[in-house]
Amino acid sequence: MRNKRVMIVDDNKDVLYSLKTLLEKKNYEVITVDDGVKCIKKLEQGFKGVVLMDLMMPGMDGVQTIKEIVKKGLNKDVVIEIITGYGSDNDKKIAKIAPYIFDYLSKPLDPVEILESIKKCSVSISS
Repeated sequence: MRNKRVMIVDDNKDVLYSLKTLLEKKNYEVITVDDGVKCIKKLEQGFKGVVLMDLMMPGMDGVQTIKEIVKKGLNKDVVIEIITGYGSDNDKKIAKIAPYIFDYLSKPLDPVEILESIKKCSVSISS
């Protein structure tokens, strides 16, 4: 049931916990990872669904992770949404990955906005 699966990629434990709690209450299957390398590993193991990706993470940041996902061809049946306090979606770094991003959600995150966005991209996965 790939349209009900969400992977949250964020190095902030509070963000991981609160998003996981919110989504599980809405019957999503949720996995959490705290860095880009672990995200890649989960995708290589067959994860399909929505990926909520933070941009600012130590080691492999969100932009590098998305570039690697695309390079390895792991973006089939995967929808990537940015969740970040990083700044504007007009930034040059973000512009390079824009074709692979379904939505851009700024922190602090609005639970209603997150749920609506995930629901929209879930529809695009299943259709």
